[in-house]
Amino acid sequence: MSTTVFSAPFNAEFDANSQEFSLAGVIRPRSVDEIAASISVLKGAIDDVRGVLYINVKRLVQMNNTAFQAFARVVLDACRARSDLRFVVVTSSVVGWTERMFKHLNRIEPRVTVEVYDSKFYPGQAFVEDTSFIPILRTQTKMTWRHERTILPRHGMRPGIVMADICCGIGDFAMLVKREFQPTRIVALDHSKASLAYARDMAASFGIADIEYTYGDASEMLLEDNQFDFVTCRHSLQIFNRPTVLLKELYRICKPGGRVYITNEKNSHCLGEPRSKSIQWTYNEVAKLFSHFDMDVELGPKSRRYLVDAGFDDILMESFMVTNLDGDPQDFADVIAAWENVYAGEMAMKRGDPPEFMERFRQGFSDHIFAALHPKGYAGWPIWAASGRKPP
Repeated sequence: MSTTVFSAPFNAEFDANSQEFSLAGVIRPRSVDEIAASISVLKGAIDDVRGVLYINVKRLVQMNNTAFQAFARVVLDACRARSDLRFVVVTSSVVGWTERMFKHLNRIEPRVTVEVYDSKFYPGQAFVEDTSFIPILRTQTKMTWRHERTILPRHGMRPGIVMADICCGIGDFAMLVKREFQPTRIVALDHSKASLAYARDMAASFGIADIEYTYGDASEMLLEDNQFDFVTCRHSLQIFNRPTVLLKELYRICKPGGRVYITNEKNSHCLGEPRSKSIQWTYNEVAKLFSHFDMDVELGPKSRRYLVDAGFDDILMESFMVTNLDGDPQDFADVIAAWENVYAGEMAMKRGDPPEFMERFRQGFSDHIFAALHPKGYAGWPIWAASGRKPP
């Protein structure tokens, strides 16, 4: 059950199932009377809730002092009237001013706390944001692009469209798309400031000035509804612990009749010859390791189900194998070595894996590199590409 009040350009909503009151958009009333309906929703939420009421301001673009004082007064009055009730304000580093604003309430009333949501929502974020991983990310894109440049038109990519690349990382995919397909506009959004800084530098060095690299939270984007013909989100649903939340946002910003394109992996299907048994064992363990940190690198074949459940129709799905035969085998070997450094390094250590496990785990990566570089060898990394249309 939920209650929603919408008054352009903002809305207030209460979801009784999650005990969450949400504010989004621009709230700048001249008087409290203008937001009376939203204040009423908050008061109704307080009456319904026991324990903790979450106040979600992750998509709050602006709030003036009139609005803040009105909502704050309701919260503080409720704390004084109800000893059983706590409030948790959930914000994001993307809208850091809300953290500063609402922490003022915590200084007045200890039962109002503020949580910056990013680190909790992205439990594995630090593993994939290390700047030392950037050269390998570029190599990975170079290897997958050989396949995706022919796949993308089948999924709706064409010249002249308005496109968003969500979780764009270091921005190289957006640059390749710009050169190959010439969209009229590309917004490339990511949550890593380091990656975006790199992306802007690279775009400038290649003389590409019209990609809009944007800092943002993919699960609570400050982007308007129904504005993009084509939305991409590559290798990203699999590293978030709530991919359905991201898909909901991708659906929201996509135009009716537009398409959302996603790529994801199934790591346990990475393969190699010779030494296939050792390689297979290690990548089965990679999948288990990611699962420990609430990430699903087996998501690839599940893409169709996720897209259908998110409301998309006309689902298209295909898979391709990136191999050591796609260009220089050393590129693939370098990628595998980088995987080993992260997976068998920081991740496995943080999980607390014993030395005997680590030795066998690393051996599988070494054997995969051996297969990639062997003159008669074969090494593969499978990827699923899928897209869905937002119904007109």
